[in-house]
Amino acid sequence: MTLTKAFFLSTYGLLPLVGLAHSSEFHLNLIPARQTLEIAPKCKIKIEDNKRIIKSNGIPDHEVGRFPNRGNPNGIQAQNYHYEVALKPQVAREAIVLVRQPFGIALNGVLLDPGTAEFFQRDRKSEWNYEALSGAVKLGLDQNHAHVQPNGAYHYHGLPSKLFEMLSGGEQVMTLIGWAADGFPIYGLYGTKDPLDAGSEIVELKSSYQIKAGSRPTGSDSPKGDYDGSFTIDYEYVASSGDLDECGGRFGVTPEFTQGTYYYVLTEDYPFIPRMFKGKPDPSFERRRHRRRPSENLDEQDHPNRASSRGPAHPRSF
Repeated sequence: MTLTKAFFLSTYGLLPLVGLAHSSEFHLNLIPARQTLEIAPKCKIKIEDNKRIIKSNGIPDHEVGRFPNRGNPNGIQAQNYHYEVALKPQVAREAIVLVRQPFGIALNGVLLDPGTAEFFQRDRKSEWNYEALSGAVKLGLDQNHAHVQPNGAYHYHGLPSKLFEMLSGGEQVMTLIGWAADGFPIYGLYGTKDPLDAGSEIVELKSSYQIKAGSRPTGSDSPKGDYDGSFTIDYEYVASSGDLDECGGRFGVTPEFTQGTYYYVLTEDYPFIPRMFKGKPDPSFERRRHRRRPSENLDEQDHPNRASSRGPAHPRSF
């Protein structure tokens, strides 16, 4: 499954966009990011003691798709984010699986949140969790691989294309995108061919996850058919098949960490945004029902049709 330049039919016409197509059956239709928000973005990052503190209103500093739209009935609203990450993160004894929380936060204060609340037969106890970028479910994603939660929170499910273009200057360079919840840095697509040589060739770094061979199990609680990337568990980690480890990162030198660090990479292929932590994520990224705005419970995260039944969360027109 690869992010490829293709033509996708959107509400606004047939446009050349960066998108994903993993089979002949499903195609990811991305809405062009042409809208400029009236709400001003606010993001402040400061270092205090042993923490990096990020406060933002969650408003992106780039153009976005039109929201509400047919796949997502929610309008973008300002949030009240306060996240903290370790300034000097440590590698945990074992990798920690990402479970129902954001993976991290971009430099513009928008969350990197790859998971969905969409399951086969709408069974939330099922292991068959749909992938947002598979195209198997229509979530109204825009060109930044992002959409909006019912509480108005705009968030990324994959590479934030417009932000990446802004930060990289459109060049193939190592580009810091944000910070993971465990404090390690997140880069976009590219890194040095030799991770320990800052002067080596800049290349696109490849994921080490692959779609499983064969067919899914039979049974009433299984979607059947061949593994094709529609579901998270359609993928498996194949050690050394790419450049990155099972957490979607590696150790090496970067422009910001000339002595070396562990860092994550947003990739063209699954997992797009990593699904495992190398270190211990900060508790500030956990979802809590009592939190007024930031990332409300995942039960309400990615169900545009459910939200539609009670109306959009204060939608606005652009």
